[in-house]
Amino acid sequence: MCIENDVTAFAGAKLMLFMGGRLAVILRDDFPHIPWPDFWDFPGGECDPGETPEQCVIRETEEELSIRLEPGDLVWKQVLPRDNQLPVWFYAAHLSAARVEEIKLGDEGQRWQLMDAGTYLAHPKAIPHFAERLRIYLHEREG
Repeated sequence: MCIENDVTAFAGAKLMLFMGGRLAVILRDDFPHIPWPDFWDFPGGECDPGETPEQCVIRETEEELSIRLEPGDLVWKQVLPRDNQLPVWFYAAHLSAARVEEIKLGDEGQRWQLMDAGTYLAHPKAIPHFAERLRIYLHEREG
């Protein structure tokens, strides 16, 4: 369990990482013991003790895609409450397409790719509650 501001416990954090306008997504490993095996995922994961949500998402993105973010890169955040579970924080960041050259897949996942947001939203292997967070972000950004 991680604690944000010594008050709110959270489980982890995820990032909608736009690179030149497209999402960087990771095809999860196809192991039956993990949630959403073989589905398209956003970078992020469980928090380490003592981390803030921002520290968690920055660390996880670097571990999974070798992309180093600064706190100022995070342009949006929203918490996802979950029934009988600790919440997960969702973030969005927009980086230049040139930074795609920095991506190297870490130890988790089968592969990564850039995907248009609309393609992710319609993809049969998009994690449904992640697609909903993406819809919310895109709607807020357009409004």
